[in-house]
Amino acid sequence: MKKKTTSTGSKLQKLGVHLGQADYVVVLAGNPNTGKSTVFNAVTGLRQHTGNWPGKTIARAEGGFSYNGKKFRLVDLPGTYSLLSATDDEEVARNFILFGRPDVTVVVIDPMRLERNLNLALQVLQITEKAIVCVNLMDEARAHGLKIDGQGLSHDLGVPVVLAAARQGEGIDQLLAEIDNMAGGRSSCSPHRLNYDIIPSVQESMDELVGALAEAYPGMPHREWVALRLLEGDQQIIEAVANGEIGKLSEDHVATGTISACGN
Repeated sequence: MKKKTTSTGSKLQKLGVHLGQADYVVVLAGNPNTGKSTVFNAVTGLRQHTGNWPGKTIARAEGGFSYNGKKFRLVDLPGTYSLLSATDDEEVARNFILFGRPDVTVVVIDPMRLERNLNLALQVLQITEKAIVCVNLMDEARAHGLKIDGQGLSHDLGVPVVLAAARQGEGIDQLLAEIDNMAGGRSSCSPHRLNYDIIPSVQESMDELVGALAEAYPGMPHREWVALRLLEGDQQIIEAVANGEIGKLSEDHVATGTISACGN
């Protein structure tokens, strides 16, 4: 079957591992089997930097691409169902989104398992405004007679939604344009989030914790989310705050640097 061509050729340069210093950092998040790796390869090429996350026996993949004259570092996070950190994979994904400070987070979802996949997307939107939802595998969805209202979903989530079939190159041009606009500050979002103002006691407790976290760890991002996890009794977060590890995570996960060339 002939692959569908896209209009990215004149703007996209697949750099693989030959990136050098990046202007922006983009992460791919998503449940297992959503085609994240296919999206990754579609924009970076088949060559990638592979290894393990520091201190974890969990594979990581990084690559790079150039678009509209800017260089992007792309990090493929472990496939995960949640950011509530029940497993090592979830902990790695959560920590990078929280403390790696990516310029854009792309959540790749499967249209045939939309409800389950949106659970992760909504958790990501609770953390960051710089998010894009990529509904991949649209070719399989159409084969099963499924239709997705991308504009309606974007309106409900409050972030850009791209319908894609990465294996055929479908939607990749739009995804790259959305990434470029968001990283460059040319687009803004108002993601759907849980509102705790309707429960004054919870909001007051969160405000108190946020203030204490700001005093203890001035450079730590996403203090509201950490405060919420403390209130919900997340033992890992409680221990990380108590022993100071949360501050070290904020320092260690800053996503800077270069990608070293290596083979697969």
